[in-house]
Amino acid sequence: MSALIQVKNLSKSYWREKFEIPVLNNISLNIDAGEFLGLMGPSGSGKTTLLNMIAGIDKPSDGEVVVDGNVISGMSESQLAAWRANNVGFVFQFYNLIPVLNAFGNVELPLLLTKLSKAERQQQVETALRIVGLSDRIDHYPKQLSGGQQQRVAIARAIVTDPVILVADEPTGDLDKASAEEILALMERLNKEFEKTIVMVTHDPRAAESASIVHHLDKGDLVKEVVQ
Repeated sequence: MSALIQVKNLSKSYWREKFEIPVLNNISLNIDAGEFLGLMGPSGSGKTTLLNMIAGIDKPSDGEVVVDGNVISGMSESQLAAWRANNVGFVFQFYNLIPVLNAFGNVELPLLLTKLSKAERQQQVETALRIVGLSDRIDHYPKQLSGGQQQRVAIARAIVTDPVILVADEPTGDLDKASAEEILALMERLNKEFEKTIVMVTHDPRAAESASIVHHLDKGDLVKEVVQ
């Protein structure tokens, strides 16, 4: 049985004027369905670039990315946009919530691109907020929520479409220790109880402990894999 995510001989370079700047060097890895993968490495190691390739945000210079049988590295921009909407949930370091929308409105945003009825959207939003423990904050606006609660809303928004993969870029990077631990516990629950496949970038060894497998990158190379 093939892995859910296959990264094959992936390389990425950026050009600055006439100079080529390599970011990823011939990366290959497989991620099975239901896995919680951590990507670690120093700043500039290429971990966020690799995450963006897996999520279909960026395209490789060479090699390919296959997710659930789809060669996403070969898709057009419009095809990628549609694929991301249906298959990927995003969690960012700084939440990226819309200040003028309450928790319900923020979580509902991805569903507005679907053909779901208003009643169906409401049911899915309420379910997502219940999963993250914020049913009692459904009418609250971001400024009325703590950092940890805002990140929970962001996670609810990420899972409301029931995506194939959940990608998280430093999800605890802007949180205090207690809130960070709560968010990591929630992500572990999403992985174990709801069998979500998660790919998480982090520089924090404590956050990486939540992952089942951790890949370390250095200067664009995969240098080691740790199974936990």
